[in-house]
Amino acid sequence: MPNKKFDYDKYLRKNTLPHIWCPGCGDGIILKSLIRAIDKCGYSKDDVVITSGIGCASRLPGYVDFNTIHTTHGRALTFAVGIKMYKPRLKVITVSGDGDALAIGGNHFIHAARRNIDITMIVFNNYTYGMTGGQSSPTQPLGTFSTTTPFGSVEGPFDVCNLAQAAGATWVGRSTSYHAVQLEKFIVNALNHKGFSVLDVITNCHISYGRRNKMKSPVEMIHYQKDKAVNVRSSENIAPENMAGKFKTGILYENKGAQEFSEEYYKVLNAVKIK
Repeated sequence: MPNKKFDYDKYLRKNTLPHIWCPGCGDGIILKSLIRAIDKCGYSKDDVVITSGIGCASRLPGYVDFNTIHTTHGRALTFAVGIKMYKPRLKVITVSGDGDALAIGGNHFIHAARRNIDITMIVFNNYTYGMTGGQSSPTQPLGTFSTTTPFGSVEGPFDVCNLAQAAGATWVGRSTSYHAVQLEKFIVNALNHKGFSVLDVITNCHISYGRRNKMKSPVEMIHYQKDKAVNVRSSENIAPENMAGKFKTGILYENKGAQEFSEEYYKVLNAVKIK
């Protein structure tokens, strides 16, 4: 029996299309993987909330037919926390670019992780501020070029996954827009996790980042992702010096036993009310 064709239409606001993303942008692949993952989890559209800040990734909520909110720069998690605290039953998802999440939004990122609140955050990590001119972002690799680092970056980049785990996130993973099947599986896993889950998705911006770093086409950037990604299990057999310039993919950390913030908050609140 042939596989039934997946019905994307029921999850899209078709009146908002066509999208604004550049041809070949990896954000569309992440969008499709997210839709398929939500469908696989069986969530009602009315029970899903997607928040975003500012940037290319932030336009995603406008295209999907869930409860969605497009907020201010760096504040996607702030709104997500408020929504989750008001209605803990909702499945809250935040999509954010690397600059939106870790620069202006960095403080919110580490405290959401510290609290271990039940929100899934997907970081669209393209190493740049793609929408506003290709400036250097907190994840831009050392020595690479941007409009604000024309002679090469001398700042060490954040590792999204290491930062998330150190701050207290209880599920941490990484995939790429090249590994679309894997990406869908990881989103399902992150959504099913109870606690703050962070999925770092290495994606391509060939317009703002690639052109300045000898990768002028989507195909070249997709090959970059394929060549630089190393499965976390395989990385155990690779000497650290041979991992230079590469990144680990997989589920990098998972803690199923940690207390979740909104649940614990309401326990305390109910105990106070009883007294």
